[in-house]
Amino acid sequence: MSDSHEPQASESGPAPLHGLLAEYTTTGDILRASKKVRDAGFSRWDTFTPFPVHGIDRAMGIRMTILPWIVLGAGLTGLGTAILLQWWTNAYDYPWLISGKPLWSIPANVPIMFELTVLIGGVTAFIAMLVLNNLPMPAHPLDQVKRFARATDDRFFLLIEAADPKFDADATRALLDSTRPHAIESILEDRKTSDKLPTGIIYALVIATVASAVPFALAAKARYTKSRSTRIHLIQDMDAQPKYKAQRENPVFADGRSTRVPDPETVAVGELHEDDHFYRGTQNGAFARTFPPTFRVDETAMLRGEQRFGIYCTPCHGFGAEGNGMVAKRAEELAQGTWTPPSNLTDQRIRDMPVGEIFNTITHGIRNMPAYGPQIPTSDRWAIILYLRALERSHAAKIADLAPAERTGL
Repeated sequence: MSDSHEPQASESGPAPLHGLLAEYTTTGDILRASKKVRDAGFSRWDTFTPFPVHGIDRAMGIRMTILPWIVLGAGLTGLGTAILLQWWTNAYDYPWLISGKPLWSIPANVPIMFELTVLIGGVTAFIAMLVLNNLPMPAHPLDQVKRFARATDDRFFLLIEAADPKFDADATRALLDSTRPHAIESILEDRKTSDKLPTGIIYALVIATVASAVPFALAAKARYTKSRSTRIHLIQDMDAQPKYKAQRENPVFADGRSTRVPDPETVAVGELHEDDHFYRGTQNGAFARTFPPTFRVDETAMLRGEQRFGIYCTPCHGFGAEGNGMVAKRAEELAQGTWTPPSNLTDQRIRDMPVGEIFNTITHGIRNMPAYGPQIPTSDRWAIILYLRALERSHAAKIADLAPAERTGL
């Protein structure tokens, strides 16, 4: 065993003793030494190993710290904050009803609850760990010990501080000698490293603190001021593209207008509509009396027509197509005789009307009825007519239309 003890000279005399450092070569040695020091009742001591040593915590008598409880409290604080914030903003301060859903429910708010719990818990765990371990520690007396550099390589160390209530230089050295260390060294307090924070770090912290307020100041300026120029974007996309707005002057064209007039001889792709029977309801210049060959008359088309009829026709004509829809009833109450009621689509006149004429009426409108051509696709207009023909047939049904088995049931 060796003891390299050279007092560090300073203006105030030799540096006081910081503690005794014992060096070991195997994990078994450091474990046995830790148990002896633990049983001796020391409280201010620590071990240093190049890698985690299984069982070192139990050998040192290290008990669970308060850190998990601190993190639990921080996580619950984050959870409660997320719940309160989302409830206050969405259900109380500015309630917003969406599709009849509850103003506040747990499933919709789980992501923020989870994120805020993890955020505050994680940040608290990091800060509390530093505080409980007295970190950061810019300097330590062991920094001046050359042999201690092997603590990250192949040696194991045990340090008992002189500030420990049970510390006695001779008795403590005898205890460490009994653990058969490779070496014991007296560690003196560090008189070489200044205990003041470096000036450069102080200036850097001040500058960083002031600079941290700049983004908030810029955000406040952008919120409460106006400008004719666009925002500064690193990725421009289409925010600042050169363009001419509608109704503005454009010297590129001979007429000097930015808005271009469509060429009357052009037709958009898919809008040629050469089939007069399907797109206009006419054949040889007259209204067609049959459905177009390109329109498939089947149960699917009938169901589609029933659905579209319920959306566009029933408000005025009613579900039975008799002209007694809710709009018509309300209009009769308000207009007091000046309202022109919608047609009863089950009348003989409508039943005798060509399907092409009904298609033309749906497309272009008539009297109070607006044009539905821009709203209802062509195939849906024919589907509505198909369903209307079924309604008309049901209103004018005869016994002869029933099957023999159905007749006997009447």
